[in-house]
Amino acid sequence: MSMLLEPLFALLLINFLGKRIDPKEAPYDVHRYVMAGRGIAIGLLLLDILTDSAIIQHGIRLGVFALLWLVYVRPELRVGRSFMVSMLPYMVLSLLSDVVQAVNRDFYRENDDFFDNAELFGILWFGAMWFVNRNQRRALEKERLRREAEEARLRVMAEMKVNLEAEVAQRTAELVKQKEELEQTLDELRRTQDQLIQSEKMASLGELTAGIAHEIQNPLNFVNNFSEVSVELLDELKAGPLSQLPAEQLEEAEEIIGDLTQNLEKISLHGKRADGIVKSMLQHSRASAGKKEVININLLADEYLRLSYHGLRAKDKSFNATMEMDFADDLLSVAVIPQDLGRVLLNLFNNAFYSVSEKKKGAPADYTPLVRVATSNVRRADGREAIAITVHDNGLGIPKNILDKIYQPFFTTKPTGQGTGLGLSMSYDIIHKMHGGEMQVDTAEGKYATFTITIPAS
Repeated sequence: MSMLLEPLFALLLINFLGKRIDPKEAPYDVHRYVMAGRGIAIGLLLLDILTDSAIIQHGIRLGVFALLWLVYVRPELRVGRSFMVSMLPYMVLSLLSDVVQAVNRDFYRENDDFFDNAELFGILWFGAMWFVNRNQRRALEKERLRREAEEARLRVMAEMKVNLEAEVAQRTAELVKQKEELEQTLDELRRTQDQLIQSEKMASLGELTAGIAHEIQNPLNFVNNFSEVSVELLDELKAGPLSQLPAEQLEEAEEIIGDLTQNLEKISLHGKRADGIVKSMLQHSRASAGKKEVININLLADEYLRLSYHGLRAKDKSFNATMEMDFADDLLSVAVIPQDLGRVLLNLFNNAFYSVSEKKKGAPADYTPLVRVATSNVRRADGREAIAITVHDNGLGIPKNILDKIYQPFFTTKPTGQGTGLGLSMSYDIIHKMHGGEMQVDTAEGKYATFTITIPAS
């Protein structure tokens, strides 16, 4: 009876190992060895039942001990060590019973109950250990499954966190980009609104200016013409009838005629000044009839820069200034109205030379007046390619408190008689209305002023 249990225990151990061994840890085909072990164990069990031979029983016992030894020494079989420990008490007590029976059969017979009880204890021990191990394995398996589920949940949460962070980062980047685009669009809308307001002002003032100028022109022509005719009549009067007067009366008459002539000359001078203002007003309000054409902007800027400089030199021989030109060789083609763009450049150059000339009067001896003009290719905020014309001077600059007024008609910082206040407003109108461009200014009072014109490429 006792010998029948050992191959049965071996069969249970082999089945346990077949279920628990990880095939990846074994350097051999686990399934094949388990199948062979099951066959051997069943064969030994049948052989023990059929023969009831002591030699076969001892051979079976040695084979089971060999199996237990393999479980102990082989690392891939370590999962069966708890099962092995549960078998050892029965195996040892069974072996001890056989040894005592072989050595002293009488003693064995006298204590037969003791040895039977000992083997029964081994069987009960095996059963108890198998039950405990099974519960432990179930508990461990349950804990393992719980941990795997927890790890899976944590992995899923980690992946969700990474994905969420990526989505948040992407969404944040999109929102930042949208915010920048909205800010850029808002700035463009504000600039467009300012341009529209300025254009409306220019249109309204242009119509008003044209009407006033035409109404003033006719009586002004009479004033100028009759003042010149009156001077000629006084000269004829002085050479004719007045020459026949006595000396005392002639001297008094000549003195009166001199005062009248001087007054008429002042009337003529200021009439001509008023005539110039009216012509500027008409020029400012008149829509250009010129056609746009592609020209060499560098040559145009160079021509008007020299024209402005020599014009000021003709009025003031002591005036000198350094002129610098930085023209781009690969300038984009633009279609412009040459006469109108020339008027704009001439006005900017005149203002620049005037500013450095005024600063020179009160500046230290080492101050060198400088006017620089440059051209370049640029890309506007709306993405369009354009050319830029920059006019820079190191003159008086423009005070901050009047920057928003410089494009208003009739606003000027020049002394009375030296400026009409229509130059920059006319230039602004030409660049924005006629050429779809922009005019911007960068300045620091007492240091410099830089005007930049951008005109879209053709």
